[in-house]
Amino acid sequence: MTSPDSALDPAISARLRHTAEGLVPVVVQQHGSGEVLMLAWVDDEALARTIDTGRATYWSRSRREYWVKGDTSGHVQWLKEVRLDCDGDTLLFVVDQEGAACHTGDHTCFDADLVHRVDG
Repeated sequence: MTSPDSALDPAISARLRHTAEGLVPVVVQQHGSGEVLMLAWVDDEALARTIDTGRATYWSRSRREYWVKGDTSGHVQWLKEVRLDCDGDTLLFVVDQEGAACHTGDHTCFDADLVHRVDG
């Protein structure tokens, strides 16, 4: 997956707990509102590209290629922050989302299917 195009700071990479495939899940959150937009995956190169360009770049597990959010849809994610969780096994991208975050056209990937709600 990786190439010499972008190199992640080794100190950052060492803090990440990668899957066997070299990936780390990313929760994507809207800057300001805190709304959860989507979940995606990065490897070290995708994370380096995201940091270098300021645009969210991910690894597609199904297509086996990098994708920059918004390159085909126009629904760009502008990076505001990258945070690492306490275990080092999940990243949080705080972004300014332009347009829909979900490939279905929904605002977030969590708009369509409420599984359960506890009232009261």
